[in-house]
Amino acid sequence: MAAAEQCLLSAQWRPVSLTHVEYPAGDIYGQLLAYLSLGPVFLLISFLTLIIFKRELHTISFLLGLVVNEGVNWSIKNIVREPRPCEGTHATVTTEYGLPSSHSQFMWFFSVYSFLFLYLRMHQTNNARFLDLLWRHVLSLCLLTVAFLVSYSRVYLVYHSWSQVVYGGVTGSVLAIAWFVITQEVLTPLFPRIAAWPISEFFLIRDTSLIPNILWFEYTVTRAEARNRQRKLGTKLQ
Repeated sequence: MAAAEQCLLSAQWRPVSLTHVEYPAGDIYGQLLAYLSLGPVFLLISFLTLIIFKRELHTISFLLGLVVNEGVNWSIKNIVREPRPCEGTHATVTTEYGLPSSHSQFMWFFSVYSFLFLYLRMHQTNNARFLDLLWRHVLSLCLLTVAFLVSYSRVYLVYHSWSQVVYGGVTGSVLAIAWFVITQEVLTPLFPRIAAWPISEFFLIRDTSLIPNILWFEYTVTRAEARNRQRKLGTKLQ
């Protein structure tokens, strides 16, 4: 669909319930993409939930990186000041500038950082090498696919041009690599000291950076503790 034809649909846009994202009325594909474009919102809610329940320093650092990424996006937008395509199409946009796309930059930051975390941070601790690599490959493919679909949705829904989402994706990817290096080389050595602070102990903030595979560690520890408690319970009932 040409940009001129998209602009003509400005009077037929319908918002997703309780959000500012709009899609062409009657367009099921556009409605699906509108929900996909809410990915950054869902991810932020998931991060806050994870931090509340896990209270792990690396997760907090990841969220801090996303905040820095958003700050860089806001700065670039207000320096470049490139308008969105078809100005006036959407009455609910939060900013008139479109370069780079914040949704694209957010999703590619998240996907690239997660990709680096999966392959460089998490290490194998058991013998299921094939299965371990398989789930990493599948998860990485899903992350990259979602990042692309969210970026595409911003073009399809006439919030950004292709160049704006491409610049957003490149910026987010570069920042993700930079933040991963900063986290591994600068912040991670400080985590044990931060975890030992009285305020960290009060809020039960922990450092798991020395544990190569936190999923496997939590699984084995939880299973061992559950079996131990089951044995004690069985002894008491005898």
